Amino acid sequence: MKIVECITRAIKLAQIKEALAEINVVGMTVTDVRGCGQQKGRHELYRGNEYTVSLLPKIKITVAVPDDKVDDVVNTMMETARTGEIGDGKIFVLPLERIVRIRTGEADSEAL
Repeated sequence: MKIVECITRAIKLAQIKEALAEINVVGMTVTDVRGCGQQKGRHELYRGNEYTVSLLPKIKITVAVPDDKVDDVVNTMMETARTGEIGDGKIFVLPLERIVRIRTGEADSEAL
């Protein structure tokens, strides 16, 4: 099992959620995050003063999936989130040792 984390633009959330549902991946956690990468922030004008916003608002979508679905999930997230511009984000794939569903006590793949 793996954890797939996608950090991308907030406006892409609904599209990614729909695309994942089409490949039968419905359980996810979404977190509002801030970060910087190649984009290095942006310049904004507020009350006549220019300032740099270095940590831009993003979302992090976290999905637990069996090993055989990892490539499908990564490709779906990548295709859906891509705009072709700097700031599209990154996808991380991490190992997942154990899952336990609190309500029933089911473990690992049954808990997904």
